[in-house]
Amino acid sequence: MAMKFGLLLPHFGEHADRELILEGAKRAEAIGFDSVWVRDHLLFEPHGEFENPNRDFYEPLTVLTAIGAATSSITLGTATLIPYRHPLVTAFTLASMTHVVGSRIIAGWGAGTFDHEFEAVGMGGVFRPELVESNARILHQVFERDDVTYADEHYSFENVSLHPKPLGQIPFWYGGATPASARRAAEYCDGWIPGRITLKTIEKRVDAMQGIVQGNGRHMPTVAVVPPTTIAKTEEEAWEGTSVEGLLMWANERGKWWVKPDSGRFETVEDIEGSLIAGTPDQVIEQTRRFEEVGVDHLVYDTRLSFDRWYDSIDLLGKEVLPALR
Repeated sequence: MAMKFGLLLPHFGEHADRELILEGAKRAEAIGFDSVWVRDHLLFEPHGEFENPNRDFYEPLTVLTAIGAATSSITLGTATLIPYRHPLVTAFTLASMTHVVGSRIIAGWGAGTFDHEFEAVGMGGVFRPELVESNARILHQVFERDDVTYADEHYSFENVSLHPKPLGQIPFWYGGATPASARRAAEYCDGWIPGRITLKTIEKRVDAMQGIVQGNGRHMPTVAVVPPTTIAKTEEEAWEGTSVEGLLMWANERGKWWVKPDSGRFETVEDIEGSLIAGTPDQVIEQTRRFEEVGVDHLVYDTRLSFDRWYDSIDLLGKEVLPALR
């Protein structure tokens, strides 16, 4: 299967902007990208280690619907939805979206990072991976049949019929870098989509997933990833605005499930290879190929560190990087 390529959209932070979102998506489609993606938060807290602390955040499914109306074929993905919405509300929204924009949605899901978002909607203390699994089960059932009765520890309802049913399939992907996230993807999802993660960790997770699907008879899920990416005509410009120190701090504080170097700590750029793509088009081509070597099927370039040159990034990636990789 040929590797696919996407872009994370500027719908959050200081560069969140209607024109950048819509014109960027249209340009991405015209130039040959396969997909565009959004993140999800209810009460956004930027990662202070390497993001500007601006808390603006446009609701992701609203953004994708607008993009779908402005484009015709590019895939619309969530990387990732977090389960603070009731599953029936999410199912209703996603199904409706397919009738407005067509059958081109990928629903990536994650358990979420911040407790305060769930506490704010009365869901504090819940083991959130269970909420993701509940969503997977409920969406599958109400998309496929009528008069659904469902009950688990978190949700219950009787004789629910959702209409309209979605046009086509809406793949359900699991987000996260942990061994458990990859295991869950292999057990009941169509894809696995971590964000910042190292190549060595991807390789280890892919091996584990292949072992699981060999045992359960399921198809190997699509393997995707969303690495922070900066690209420019010169290497110096590409590295402007990046913070290796911040990425290393994040890796050591929150990357406890990553494959660690022999020292036990992430101390160099080489130690976190894969968690950042940076350089000239030729360097980005070389770095992207490394993802393909470890089993990635769909790479989403996350250019949040250089949204101030958003259109330039789209052009360099679309005109100089993608043709060399296809």
